[in-house]
Amino acid sequence: MSFISLFGSLNEPEKPEQQEPEEKKSGIFSRMRDAVTRTRESLGSKIEGIVAMTRAVDESALEELEMALISSDIGIQTTTEILDALRERAKRQAIDGGEELRSLLKEQIRGILEAPIKPIPNPAAPPKVTFLVGVNGAGKTTTSGKLAAWSQAQGRSALLCAADTFRAAAIEQLEVWASRSGVEIIKTRQGGDPAAVLYDAASAAKARNIADLYVDTAGRLHTKTGLMDELEKMRRTAARLIPEAPHEVLLVLDAVTGQNGLQQARQFTQSAGVTGIVLTKLDGTAKGGIAVAIARELNLPVRFAGVGEKMTDLLEFSPEAFVDSLLG
Repeated sequence: MSFISLFGSLNEPEKPEQQEPEEKKSGIFSRMRDAVTRTRESLGSKIEGIVAMTRAVDESALEELEMALISSDIGIQTTTEILDALRERAKRQAIDGGEELRSLLKEQIRGILEAPIKPIPNPAAPPKVTFLVGVNGAGKTTTSGKLAAWSQAQGRSALLCAADTFRAAAIEQLEVWASRSGVEIIKTRQGGDPAAVLYDAASAAKARNIADLYVDTAGRLHTKTGLMDELEKMRRTAARLIPEAPHEVLLVLDAVTGQNGLQQARQFTQSAGVTGIVLTKLDGTAKGGIAVAIARELNLPVRFAGVGEKMTDLLEFSPEAFVDSLLG
């Protein structure tokens, strides 16, 4: 996968210009480098210090590396596994200085991010149904609209379902994003039955041969059992109309929440069958290592990264681009 921005401007979505592969790659890495600036300044500067001072990698250098990784929110468990692998490598063959240490670290982190990646499910007949779940404030409704635009830019038709009926602002906000992305929206009144509006949206998507149906579910705390039961009801409704739906359940997580996001992800994975992560506000934190912790500890791939407020600021996640942008 690659970081690909396929959107037009915020107000007037338009198709991207054709680019040569090398130009695309350059743009991809440039945008990701900008997005992880704060994390790179925190983690990368510490790594640079270790690399500059390290001629022969010893236990002291590895301990410094350990603290740098933990401080970037990679987490104690994941950091321990990375360091154990590096120590094992050092036992077999000495690590020759800081640059080799950096190269081995990049290899370890990239491997962790790539491990949970599986082929994206494509149903035998449209639509492909994607649920967006998460707590209020993570950027779930905005992400729903941006994903619809992403589908449109790839030549796939899309439909939005405003199933967050508990919050009037969510319906209004999704209407704005539907207009900006040039897609239709199925909605109901505030306080309406989320499963009922999903039923209408799924029926409309089938009748119109829509490729992608994005369902903005109610923002909920993972500790609220009643709301989780409502989400399960929606899953059953989707499956009755469309075989194996929902085909994807994307948990929208605010990167700024760091390790707290891991607990959210654990609960949602158990209750909602999460299949992937959308990590928003990646540009607003020095602790972007949470992407690595999620992949290792929850075995979930990061599918998209939100790096700003514009329609163009939702990027398809690439472990290669992320690691190279972070560590050089």
